[in-house]
Amino acid sequence: MTETKDLTALSVNAIRFLAVDAVEQAKSGHPGMPMAMAPLAYLLFREVMRHNPLDPSWPNRDRFVLSAGHGSMLLYAVLHLTGYDLPLEEIKRFRQWGSKTPGHPEYGHTPGVEVTTGPLGQGIATAVGLALAEKKLAAEFNRPGHQVVDHYTYVLASDGDLMEGVSGEASSLAGTWGLSKLIVFWDDNRISIDGPTDLAFTEDVLARYRAYGWHTLRVGDANDLKALRHAIKLAQLDERPSLIAVRSHIGYGSPKQGSHKAHGEPLGPEAVEATRRNLAWPHPPFVVPEEVYRHMNLREQGWAWQEAWERAMEAYAKAFPDLYGELSRRLGGGLPSLPEEPPAFDKPVATRAASGRALGLLVPRMPELLGGSADLTPSNNTQAEGMTPFSRENPLGRYLHFGVREHAMGAILNGLNLHGGYRAYGGTFLVFSDYMRPAIRLAALMGTPTVFVFTHDSIALGEDGPTHQPVEHLTGLRAMPGLWVIRPADAYETFYAWQVALRRKEGPTALILTRQAVPLLSPVKAKGLLRGGYVLEDAEDPEGVIVAAGSEVHLALKARALLLEKGRRVRVVSLPSLELFAAQPEAYRKEVLPPGLPTVAVEAGAGLGWERYAHKVVGLDRFGASAPYPEVYERLGFTPERVAEALLSLLV
Repeated sequence: MTETKDLTALSVNAIRFLAVDAVEQAKSGHPGMPMAMAPLAYLLFREVMRHNPLDPSWPNRDRFVLSAGHGSMLLYAVLHLTGYDLPLEEIKRFRQWGSKTPGHPEYGHTPGVEVTTGPLGQGIATAVGLALAEKKLAAEFNRPGHQVVDHYTYVLASDGDLMEGVSGEASSLAGTWGLSKLIVFWDDNRISIDGPTDLAFTEDVLARYRAYGWHTLRVGDANDLKALRHAIKLAQLDERPSLIAVRSHIGYGSPKQGSHKAHGEPLGPEAVEATRRNLAWPHPPFVVPEEVYRHMNLREQGWAWQEAWERAMEAYAKAFPDLYGELSRRLGGGLPSLPEEPPAFDKPVATRAASGRALGLLVPRMPELLGGSADLTPSNNTQAEGMTPFSRENPLGRYLHFGVREHAMGAILNGLNLHGGYRAYGGTFLVFSDYMRPAIRLAALMGTPTVFVFTHDSIALGEDGPTHQPVEHLTGLRAMPGLWVIRPADAYETFYAWQVALRRKEGPTALILTRQAVPLLSPVKAKGLLRGGYVLEDAEDPEGVIVAAGSEVHLALKARALLLEKGRRVRVVSLPSLELFAAQPEAYRKEVLPPGLPTVAVEAGAGLGWERYAHKVVGLDRFGASAPYPEVYERLGFTPERVAEALLSLLV
């Protein structure tokens, strides 16, 4: 027992000093939190969590999310020690170009990192999505005697995480949904960058979480492993999500203990040496005793856990072959057979309504498809027929009512998609994408195939006025690396937009949809959306091009008709996705938009970005106005005459 206790203490200090030494060598980083929370990291990764360092993607592993991503060296140190493919050389290269140990954890970059974190609040909010996926998959696939989906989501969150509004939004939903396998540890160190947290953070956090419907506990000392073990056991037994407040001391063991100076900068050589003396750590930088490696290595145990699960899956396959086949397909990310032909439309229809029709075809064919809306279901058309609301009483429900919580919705959707087994989408008005932009950006960083459904896409929102009329939003979203933005022009393009979004696995897609009805295009031509852009109407030897997206494609067609009356030969190009079009071969792009042809782009929003394809842009450099949308369009210059004149000015 004494030897085990000594090895435990030695291992905890090994985590601390790997963090200290890496930050010191990089001359950059956050040593304070890893030094304080090393006992918890040891306990979770060495004793509590079921995980396999040799297969970080094992589906039934427990998940750990370091929401306090600035403390990344805590995670890197424990991943290294437990046997993940993160060698000591990578620890030494902390925060250096091309290393596996970037300043904040990055999903898909470092083995064992479940979520890209750093922007505070996003980690805990995304973890709600991970826990939701586990609860839903367990309800859908587990059977008596066959618990093939059974794992926890653990989160380490900081004061800053719990100050950010997104964590409150997501935590409120976690309580409402009864996500009992979500366990969050709050690093209650009472220090922020500005100084003591009570400068701005004096609320009773545990009372707030109890009001959310959470189970709350306190551990008085982060170094008390016995108390931590007991708290974790109680949390695992409770039917509610749990928040465990762990009192810690930032920079534990150093001369800067308890000071904000231990947060975002190296301790410095003198303080490091003093810390080595204080914690009785005689080893040089980056030296870890071999007995620590032997004690911490979980490769053999991890394989044993995974093999036991695989045997359970074999028994499950014999007892429930159909369920086994479906679960295996979904965990493997394979798509079912999707409808390839759009439904028939017989009159102009808003693309938001067409999106709802597309979902009506997709949802029955794709059981992993689930989604919801931020309290705008009738407006976003995101609930297909037969989708019942998810709740703690109905975990099989596939429709998610997020309430007015766009910020949390985006992060939870990311968590659902990261977990595996589901493809999740969520809807709100385009103007409110501002509220969820951090989650959209992280989806793009992580390459998560989240589908963001944004309706009410322009000044055509009309009477609601400039507060609700997006102007700069399309430009902002298109500027985001890794995000595909698709703004279909009609019902048929909308169907194909969903095809693109669901077949895409390497990143998120934003569908930008109209409130107002728009005329129908040719369903055959609309299939050109699959290439991002295509020639919608052409002329023999065209002398000019009008290119547009969304509802303005119909404006372009009207302008073309005016120009045809003047004997001008004009091509109209529908370009619903600049990103998808840019991914096409150069020859195709030049065929659709010949570089030498005078080109006008038209969009009822900011024109920035269209200049890569157009010589002149008919766009909007002001906010909208409150009035019926045809009048708003006319007064702000979105008329066939103005578009025609813009092209004529290039042809003279």
